[in-house]
Amino acid sequence: MSNMQEYMTRGEEYILKTYNRYQIVLEKGEGVYLYDMNGKKYLDFAAGIAVFALGYQNQEYNDALKNQIDKILHTSNLYYNQPAIDAAEKIVKTSGMEKVFFTNSGTEAIEGALKVARKYAYLKDPSRDYEFIAMNHSFHGRSQGALAVTGNAHYQDGFVPVPMRAVFADFNDLEDVKSKITDKTCGIICEVVQGEGGIYPAKQEFLQGLRDICDEKDILLIFDEVQCGMGRCGSLYAHDLYGVKPDVMALAKALGCGVPVGAFVTNEKASHALVPGDHGTTYGGNPFATAAVSKVYDLFDEMDIVGNVNKVGPYLYEKLEELKEKYTSIVDHRGVGLMQGLEFEGPVADIILKAMDSGLILISAGANIIRFVPPLVITKEHVDEMIQILEQSLQACNLQ
Repeated sequence: MSNMQEYMTRGEEYILKTYNRYQIVLEKGEGVYLYDMNGKKYLDFAAGIAVFALGYQNQEYNDALKNQIDKILHTSNLYYNQPAIDAAEKIVKTSGMEKVFFTNSGTEAIEGALKVARKYAYLKDPSRDYEFIAMNHSFHGRSQGALAVTGNAHYQDGFVPVPMRAVFADFNDLEDVKSKITDKTCGIICEVVQGEGGIYPAKQEFLQGLRDICDEKDILLIFDEVQCGMGRCGSLYAHDLYGVKPDVMALAKALGCGVPVGAFVTNEKASHALVPGDHGTTYGGNPFATAAVSKVYDLFDEMDIVGNVNKVGPYLYEKLEELKEKYTSIVDHRGVGLMQGLEFEGPVADIILKAMDSGLILISAGANIIRFVPPLVITKEHVDEMIQILEQSLQACNLQ
């Protein structure tokens, strides 16, 4: 038994089986490449599910974390800490919003955002039983509250009672959203680009329409930018591409580039909803996690990460379009920046396995869509390398 096989066997023995994991044990990374325990090299076009925006072994990032380890890892939110304040200031100033609450994950950021909207409505009228409007095929996380606004019954069934679930409307269908508004609606939540649902960018008129509805009804608009934010779509925050501001924004994934951290950010109106005692977290905003966030913002600026996305993203789009025109089994291509997807006639699991065998890591978004969410530091040469391996994998699967 190889050392890698031994670890996988032990993993199956000791770790709760909620994932069907690929049969490799990843050990280290360098740049945009990963290596397994046997030393095999993989071009990474998944980035830990859109997390590792800066790639692997960025020395400045690593040094910032090592430096913080030598100072203090944790204090609790009963006290101020310098990295959290630095990170919060950078988020507020770049987003043009008002206040930040740090969490440990995107799911927790969504939970906090929902609490803000519900409390905002409650303060106006505590007599109503408030509800949210969310989008079909959305994904917002795995906790009960986040699942309640996730528009996929597959994730909800067995975990979220029907009365707890949001009212769901079709993404990019403004009239459908309007038809679902009642005096119980306290908030509308949507991803600016749907991720798990199949890489669907919002339409300009849809987001602007949601903003107008929320202004008219004095309800809160929540944008989930956990996956599509932090430069991935070609602006630091995806909603900046549309010129439409939310009342609350949820961030995570690339916010910490590998350190588990999320945040929800509120505008002036929403910032007054929560008061001391309304919300809390033990680990959220600790010095270690927020030192990562603060350094990520510095490096995004120094390395012009958004500029690179706007250079390489269109090239990736062009190459995936060429692939789509070449293979009839590819039925659609969608996305923006370095968040794109190819939709196939059938399941893509075999394609992803063939690619992995050939040294390329890809992931899916649903059964028949390959999702491309690489580190934001990739070059056009990396796109060419990916396309070459992907096309070999399509041919190995006998796709036309």
